[in-house]
Formats: sequence, C-alpha cells, structure tokens
Amino acid sequence: MSTTTALLVLFLAALLEAGGDALMRAALRTTSLGPRVALFGLAGILLCAYGWTVNAPPWDFGRLLGLYVVFFFVIAQTISWLGFKQLPTAPILIGGGLIVSGGLVIALAKS
Repeated sequence: MSTTTALLVLFLAALLEAGGDALMRAALRTTSLGPRVALFGLAGILLCAYGWTVNAPPWDFGRLLGLYVVFFFVIAQTISWLGFKQLPTAPILIGGGLIVSGGLVIALAKS
C-alpha cells in the first residue's frame, strides 16, 4: 500500500470514528424516538465501517497509529467546533499540539 493510500485510509477511518461518535452523542441527546433510533443506527453503521476500515489493510498498525491519533484528534475537534459549537480551550490546543508532534515523530522516524 502506498503512503498516500495509507494516509487516505487512516483519514477516512478517523472521519468515520469521530463522525460515528458525534452521531452517538447526538442520539443520546435527542428526545424524539424516531430520530433517536435513526441516529443510533447510523452511528452504529459508521462505527462498524471505521472498525473495518482501520483493521482490514495489511499494515504495521502500531506505527501508523501515531498518525491515526493525529487525524482523529483534528477531526474530532473540528466536529466539536462545527457540530456542537464547542471551541477548543487552551489546554486542548496545547495537548493537541503534543498529539500532533508525537504523531509526526512516530510517522517520520526511521525504523
């Protein structure tokens, strides 16, 4: 698998996981039964797709996990900001900087 393909798959997996988590959160806060069931169902589908996407490829997941965590953090914070109107605080931004730095160290290190 090429590096570009692996990055795209990791990005997609992070998008599916963060999106599924966001839908689960929305479902838990929805009081109307129909929309709640639909959100739970869609969340389950996205989370199942995430699990398949991240585990199906034959890669060194331990090494790529560093980049996956970076993608997940950035996507989750974007969804939190756009979807739930929750701006990241200074500690989240500082911690996020550490997450991104650590992911880059893992990804760029020569094994």
